[in-house]
Amino acid sequence: MGAVPKRKVSRHRAGNRHRHQFLTAPHLVTCPQCGALMRAHHACKACGTYKGRQVIKIDDERTEAR
Repeated sequence: MGAVPKRKVSRHRAGNRHRHQFLTAPHLVTCPQCGALMRAHHACKACGTYKGRQVIKIDDERTEAR
């Protein structure tokens, strides 16, 4: 015989177990170069800089469309 629950787990107890399983919004900061919102400690998608250096080449067509 395996382990079988003796009685039903209440909604409150099940809710307490699942309380930490929620999504959080990413922390956004402004880019010091262009002022766009970007994720902290990531390269800026708008201008391609990270810590003052150009790390991603951004096409001119992409930036003109924004």
